[in-house]
Amino acid sequence: MFERQKRGERALLILPRKYGVDFEAAAAEFRELAKSAGAEVVAELVARIDRPHPALYIGTGKAEEAKAAVQASGADLVLVDHALSPIQERNLERLLECRVVDRAGLILDIFAQRARSHEGKLQVELAQLQHVATRLVRGWTHLERQRGGAIGLRGPGETQLETDRRLLAERVRILKERLAVAVRQREQGRKAREKSALPAVALVGYTNAGKSTLFNALARDTVYAADQLFATLDPTVRRVAGFSFGAITLADTVGFVNDLPHELVAAFKSTLTEAREADLLLHVIDGADPLMAERIAQVESVLAEIGAGEIPQIQVINKIDVTGLDPKVEQGEGRIRARAYVSAREDRGLEGLREAIEHEFGSARLARSLRLSYADSGLRARLMTLGVIQNEHELPGEGWQVDIELPERLALQLAALPGGQGEVIRSQVLAGS
Repeated sequence: MFERQKRGERALLILPRKYGVDFEAAAAEFRELAKSAGAEVVAELVARIDRPHPALYIGTGKAEEAKAAVQASGADLVLVDHALSPIQERNLERLLECRVVDRAGLILDIFAQRARSHEGKLQVELAQLQHVATRLVRGWTHLERQRGGAIGLRGPGETQLETDRRLLAERVRILKERLAVAVRQREQGRKAREKSALPAVALVGYTNAGKSTLFNALARDTVYAADQLFATLDPTVRRVAGFSFGAITLADTVGFVNDLPHELVAAFKSTLTEAREADLLLHVIDGADPLMAERIAQVESVLAEIGAGEIPQIQVINKIDVTGLDPKVEQGEGRIRARAYVSAREDRGLEGLREAIEHEFGSARLARSLRLSYADSGLRARLMTLGVIQNEHELPGEGWQVDIELPERLALQLAALPGGQGEVIRSQVLAGS
């Protein structure tokens, strides 16, 4: 057996050519994944896969080519653009005498590098351990514990493989418990936002489509954004004001990718709650991507898998600074409310996007006549600041009679105010509406 390197940086890519798959696009994405993981690609090997080899995935002849390529290029890591079975991964490592990582392992490694929050780190570690659990092998028999020499107790004790499995299972249990606590804490924050009646808007899309850049432009925030896959993993939520109906909560979520490992979809379902519980999705699309239609379909597939497939959305066609298109908003149909063409990087077309959000939440309006006592002067001042009072006259010795017109969403937000202000809105504005 060879000694596995802890970290390989010089990588040979094995790129399968499969029927019905756009090879160039798939290869380009895998190169970008390798780059995002910090690997230096020193060689590539294209393998036509009609029927995967049960022991090696690639055929024996192609495996020998890969071994020669590893030796010639000095690669200490082989990245395979496909999910490998544990036996395939193990056999390739023995033959190539270097570390072999499949597509799932590579994406998990990128996630491990990028996770910043406590919850995100827990989710990534859990996904990694669940992936590794299938790849434990009997490779450390020299470390097996020996039982005592008493009669009936001689012979090998707990094998190293059994020890590894026991320790791994215990770590998984601890991680799940810690993750449950983190999820409960985040759920409390989400429920508090729900009580405020703020419309929840979540950014979703294929990785590297520009979600975080758009998030920063809309929220005037400084979330990390870069031209690389999975630049941000942890969900970020901000309050965005300036709408006639009040404000929204805007959430940035992890980007999707083709063939996202099942372990990650399962582990990050709690993180994607922001998308699943949203009132509106902003589906950010790279307008300069030649595979735009395929990317949209892949995102829709993941949305359906996490239970967000029926949520209304605005498609945001980003990067018009690259495509040369003008900013505009097109009417959509069904749950696709609109299509907004923007450049998040150059801050172009965002006003049209805000108008589309405004139309979604501000079109339903309520006209009411309120009787406010002098004790309600705080609410009267708030309504004046919001600009919703259409007419007013004083009721001597009592207070004011005010005519208001406001979006229903804003009325819901005002109804969540503490004390008498919220009660006035609930009883005189929302009652019977």
